[in-house]
Amino acid sequence: MSNYSGDVSLVLTNVHPAMAHAWHPLCRSSEVTNSPQSFTLMDIPYVVYRQGGALRVFVDQCPHRRAPLSLGSCEGATLRCAYHGWVFDGDGTCVEIPSLGAGATLPPRARLSAPAAVAESHGMVFIAPQAPRMPLPTLAADRDPHFMRGDLEPIVTRANAGLLADNFLDMAHFAFIHAETFGAGEATMVGPYEVERDGYAFEAVYEHDFANREDPGVALGIRPLVQRRRLTYRYSAPYHLELALDFVEAGGTNVIGFFLVPRDNETVVIYSSLWRNDLDGSLERMAEAVDYEVAVVEEDLRVQSRYHRLELPLDLTDEIHVKADKTTIELRRILRDLIADVEES
Repeated sequence: MSNYSGDVSLVLTNVHPAMAHAWHPLCRSSEVTNSPQSFTLMDIPYVVYRQGGALRVFVDQCPHRRAPLSLGSCEGATLRCAYHGWVFDGDGTCVEIPSLGAGATLPPRARLSAPAAVAESHGMVFIAPQAPRMPLPTLAADRDPHFMRGDLEPIVTRANAGLLADNFLDMAHFAFIHAETFGAGEATMVGPYEVERDGYAFEAVYEHDFANREDPGVALGIRPLVQRRRLTYRYSAPYHLELALDFVEAGGTNVIGFFLVPRDNETVVIYSSLWRNDLDGSLERMAEAVDYEVAVVEEDLRVQSRYHRLELPLDLTDEIHVKADKTTIELRRILRDLIADVEES
């Protein structure tokens, strides 16, 4: 329970109602089949399936007795509820109620509930429970044939999605949290950088020295362990994050996609993917890169999963900020503005 004494809307929980007016990742496109499955976003379970290639997403609840539709089955272009056999078409309209017999008049309210918008982009299924206030997030590297993709397995953790986004955008923790991976020997001071905002999104570019343990040239003595790296952060509210890493000495670009699904007030599902243009098509090196990124996320979760209060304060006077915090301050401003936009409309 929070002891925050200000406006409750200035504390972001995983199920803050204003976040329903945004695009959220729900699952990976590869997880969706012609058999109904259930995925939960902000305490609401959704049934997801394909019919002839078309993506279908509805609230996972039959309007009759609220049975989970994910227990049912797809029959051609329809979905049949497992409890009483009610059948729904691709628009969510009930087209058959077995207990009424053939030719019966069906209740007009016998319809499935659907999110306001559904889409797919860069291998993810996105939904907006209510009309979204921003464009659908995209990721350019996924459309670039020079990049090779690798997916981390979904990670389910106790966490706050806002705090995880804050952590992803934060640069001052590298030398401390990631000492066993890329942070070893890294400078602790964060130099100046700028943040460029565009609506409910922003981009920030920063260069720093880091330990490039993945570079084969280090083992060969061609390049030093500590090298220069350019970081380009791209954020789209509320929980779509991208980091492009350009390796100045070694060459190549590593793009990390970080997509957060707030399942309920205490649980987040982390979907993360890598796009690399420096692996020469090597599946073995991509597998190693994915394992390395898993280790990095696990380092972050040693702290993020242990927060006592799973909430992100959006009142900038509620925490102490320094110059290194420009990205995470902008995160709070954008989320606060989104809440204000929704509450004022």
